Amino acid sequence: MSINRILFWFTLAVLALTAPFMVYPVFLMKALCFALFAAAFNLLLGYAGLLSFGHAAFLGTAAYLTGYTVKDWGLTPELGILLGTVAAGALGFVFGALAIRRQGIYFAMITLALSQMIFFLAVQMPFTGGEDGLQAVPRGYLFGFIDLNDNLSMYYFVLTIFVLGVGLIYRTVHSPFGQVLTAIKENEPRAISLGYQVDRYKLLAFVLSAALAGLAGATKTLVLQLASLSDVHWHMSGEVVLMTLLGGMGTQAGPLVGAVLVVGLQNYLADLGSWVTIITGGIFVTCVLLFRRGIVGELRALWKRSF
Repeated sequence: MSINRILFWFTLAVLALTAPFMVYPVFLMKALCFALFAAAFNLLLGYAGLLSFGHAAFLGTAAYLTGYTVKDWGLTPELGILLGTVAAGALGFVFGALAIRRQGIYFAMITLALSQMIFFLAVQMPFTGGEDGLQAVPRGYLFGFIDLNDNLSMYYFVLTIFVLGVGLIYRTVHSPFGQVLTAIKENEPRAISLGYQVDRYKLLAFVLSAALAGLAGATKTLVLQLASLSDVHWHMSGEVVLMTLLGGMGTQAGPLVGAVLVVGLQNYLADLGSWVTIITGGIFVTCVLLFRRGIVGELRALWKRSF
C-alpha cells in the first residue's frame, strides 16, 4: 500500500472519529444510515445490473420490526437490529425468488409492486401506528452497559455498523463472487455459456443487498427513535436510486457521496418546504446532463486523464 493511500485512509479515519465534535451528531448518524442504504442498493444495481424499485420495503420492514421489538418486547438494541436485518434478508429472498425470473423493466416493476404490498401492510397493521408511525423507540443500552441515549456513544455505534457494512460490500465486490456478478451484468448469455447458474448469483446478491438495506433501516430507527410510513414509501425507493446515480453508480464511494448530499440538502433546506424536492431534482438533472458517470465517477475519470 502506497504512502498516499495510507495517509488518505488515516485522514478519513481521523475525520470520522472527530466529526461529531464539529457537526450535529444526529445528522451525521442519519447520513451514515442512508449512505449504507445507498451502498447496499449499489451492490445490486452497480455490480449486478439489477434495478430495484422496491428497496424501501427492506429498509422499512427492518425499521418497524426493530422499533417494535425494542419498544414492546424489551429487546436490547443489538438484538433488535439483528432481528430486523435477518427479517429484511428473508424478505429479500422472497422478493428475489419472484423477481429474478424477469429482467429489465419487468424486474423493476415486480419489485415495486411487491414493495407496495409491504406499504399497504404498514398502513393496516396495528403495531406500526399507521400514519403516526412507531414513535418513542428507546435506544436502550448496548450490551447492557453502553448508554445509547448519549449521542456520542450512539454515533460511534452507528459508525461501527457503517464501516462493517461497507467493508462487507467491498469484500464482496472484490471476491470471485463479485467478479461473477460483474460478468453477469456485462454479458449474461456469456456467463450462462461458461456454466454459471446466474439466477443463484442474482438471488444471493439480492438477499445480501436487502439484508444490508435492513441493517441501515434498523439502525436508523434507533437513531431517530422513529419508524414511519416514509420508510416503506415508494419515494424512498426513488431516493436511493437518486443517491446512487448522483454519486456514481458502480463506484465504492459514489453512493456514500450521493447519500450525504441528498440528506444534507433535505436537512439544511427543510425550511423551504416542497422547494427541497425541486432543488434536489434540479441538481439531479444537472448531474445527469453534465456528469453522466456521477460525481465520483467523473472525478475519477478526471484524475485518470490528468495523471
